[in-house]
Amino acid sequence: MSSNSPFAADPAGGLAAYIDHTLLAPEASRADILRLCAEAAEHHFKSVCVNPVWVETAKKALLGTGVLTCTVVGFPLGTHNTDVKVFEARGATMDGADEVDMVINIASARALDREALVSDISAVAEVVHGEDSILKVIIETSLLSDDEKVLACQAAVEAGADFVKTSTGFNGGGATAQDVALMRQTVGPDIGVKASGGVRTREKAEEMIAAGATRIGTSSGIAIVTGGAGTSSY
Repeated sequence: MSSNSPFAADPAGGLAAYIDHTLLAPEASRADILRLCAEAAEHHFKSVCVNPVWVETAKKALLGTGVLTCTVVGFPLGTHNTDVKVFEARGATMDGADEVDMVINIASARALDREALVSDISAVAEVVHGEDSILKVIIETSLLSDDEKVLACQAAVEAGADFVKTSTGFNGGGATAQDVALMRQTVGPDIGVKASGGVRTREKAEEMIAAGATRIGTSSGIAIVTGGAGTSSY
């Protein structure tokens, strides 16, 4: 850690508040989810991010801890019809999700079809915001050109997203400081930017925050705040 790190005076707490402690593996068990929640409470992470089937379990486990429950919609491909994403989002928020991370229709972004992107995102935003929850929009940066990334971010802002997010971590690439900086430049200062995919060390997390990230999605949160080794791909 460099001497000019923004977290030098606070070796754990400040950085922990950026982290969505994540477990999206399809084979994750109830015991794994409970362990994730206990770790998040112990380290004061911002949230846990779990698949929709585990939202109720996580919400109950985190009661009184101050840690939020986050889940994913249209994950990991973004190819669900909009009404399916809406249904997923409604079920997730009814189960107690404080935050929902949805995947855009990546083909629409590659076609530069802003109208289709806005329609898809805004329908989910309406449901999520109706339950006073937060919507993060995953644009899957590794599959897009810079022009397509900018268009996707602009569409997310127009549609009412609270955050834009780099990646699912499941489609061949993760967060880069360059993408985070581009996303921050595009959405301005008032929309969150979440860096996810391949953020496994404290140095990498700090690099993302310096580039403009306000949230870090990772399953290596403990390694990041303690300086240990992180091995997950997410």
